[in-house]
Amino acid sequence: MNTSNSQISKTAYPILFAIAMAHGLNDTIQSVIPAMYPKLEQRYDLTMAQIGIITLCFQLAASIFQPIVGAYTDKNPKPYSQVLGMFFSGMGIIVLAYAPSYLWILVAVTLVGIGSSIFHPESSRVAFLASGGKRSLAQSIFQIGGNTGAAMAPLLVAWIVIPNDQHYIIWFLLIVLTAKAILFYIGKWYSKILKAEQNGQKKTIVLPDLTQKQISISVIILLLLIFSKFFYMASITSYFQFYTMDKFGITEVQAQIYLFYFLFAVAIGTLLGGFFGDKFGRKYVIWFSILGAAPLTLVLPYVGIEWTGVLIILIGLILSSAFPAILVYAQELLPKKLGMVSGLFYGFAFGMGGLGSALLGFLADKTSVEYVYFICSFLPLIGLIAYFLPDLRKK
Repeated sequence: MNTSNSQISKTAYPILFAIAMAHGLNDTIQSVIPAMYPKLEQRYDLTMAQIGIITLCFQLAASIFQPIVGAYTDKNPKPYSQVLGMFFSGMGIIVLAYAPSYLWILVAVTLVGIGSSIFHPESSRVAFLASGGKRSLAQSIFQIGGNTGAAMAPLLVAWIVIPNDQHYIIWFLLIVLTAKAILFYIGKWYSKILKAEQNGQKKTIVLPDLTQKQISISVIILLLLIFSKFFYMASITSYFQFYTMDKFGITEVQAQIYLFYFLFAVAIGTLLGGFFGDKFGRKYVIWFSILGAAPLTLVLPYVGIEWTGVLIILIGLILSSAFPAILVYAQELLPKKLGMVSGLFYGFAFGMGGLGSALLGFLADKTSVEYVYFICSFLPLIGLIAYFLPDLRKK
């Protein structure tokens, strides 16, 4: 009894680091998709619009199911559901490695998206349960795992796949198997927590001192901020390689390095955002993160290659610090629906990323990749609406 109580009330750092590592492996798999875009474009003679549709298929599969999975697991927790998610991701990797046509690429990325939709809601709940009250820090540790995995994918693709052949993607199955082993370990811990809660050791749920109207408006504001952040992120993850190659004449491998700069900065910024969210309040981190990136994104289309490298790092650091604070803020607004909230926000984030990629791909075909970054440079200004979020610390 005492051990179970301790597990529920204290920050379980081994579990946080384990779930962060699993998140990193999961996001490495899903980030193989955009990292492969230049290779796929050459092999299948794709347009920017077709590349955008690849992202849209992945992101829709990853977004539509997440709120459904989260709502279901709120009522029926499944400690080993993430292992099932990894099965779908592994199948997607196999299909992508041997895809004979563009249609099979769409099938492959859809399978990876389904795996991601199963993984995220319960994994985010695990991070919440293991937080011991340090919720922003726990979500940032969880998120930094994913961001680190996303940052590593372009380097691994540049090292393993680009010098060889598309079939070499099959080596990423080793990542899938490693993730499954870690998720079995986490599933055992999660099962013990569920048993402890069933034995009457469940933590008291603290409801926000807000009206239903205030909660609804706050959720809408948070979703608009997610739109701003992930629409801009889609412009980087899907087209930044083409932007740097077209504008500065660098090679495909060099373009992957610039994408790595951004993704690695995103990982660091996520950790900092979690720390400052617990220390100063989620609202202020959200406001600074989204709006603070605006001057940098506005300047980016007009600088040379050296300053592009500097600015993309700073944009990644600042912009990424918002998501842990946004997610924890939403969980505190609706503490009885952790799975649904996590699924909704992860799903909406993926959905906006997919929609953004598709629309920006069509825009790039009609105009140019450089014009895409001119248009997207204004997106962080939407962060002004964070002013209207209530301060939950005072409530």
